[in-house]
Amino acid sequence: MTFVFSILFLISTTTAARFDILNQCGYTVWAAASPGGGRRLDPGQSWPLDVAAGTRMARIWGRTNCNFDGSGRGRCQTGDCTGGLQCTGWGQPPNTLAEYALNQFNNLDFYDISLVDGFNIPMEFSSNCKRILCNADINGQCPNQLRAPGGCNNPCTVKNLLTDN
Repeated sequence: MTFVFSILFLISTTTAARFDILNQCGYTVWAAASPGGGRRLDPGQSWPLDVAAGTRMARIWGRTNCNFDGSGRGRCQTGDCTGGLQCTGWGQPPNTLAEYALNQFNNLDFYDISLVDGFNIPMEFSSNCKRILCNADINGQCPNQLRAPGGCNNPCTVKNLLTDN
């Protein structure tokens, strides 16, 4: 079971790209994007996300165990966006990231899956070029000192938390 992102099309260097965010997990995932906002995705649901050409340093991630009120305020166990359904910044670790930049050096697009903020859900990211994935649920293999509710922290995050106290 994975959280899937697909680049559906890139029309030209002056137009946008569309990411189709699909929840293939057996549980609800609260998709988040910066830029882009956020949305609840029950199993099998998708969210078409249109992104402007030239977007840099962008992220898409899944949040888990969220609870929001009617105004979109609440909390998520992993990937929280300062208590909002609509993300305007990056999520709180741990969260598995899909990172991308469009129309950058030599008009190339770049994308990757990153665990720099830890891991919370399996993820796949594909385009018409190449598919990348981290489709194993590695939470069960997380060392005790890196465990967090609903995920596995990056060692640097844990070190910073320990030295800040």
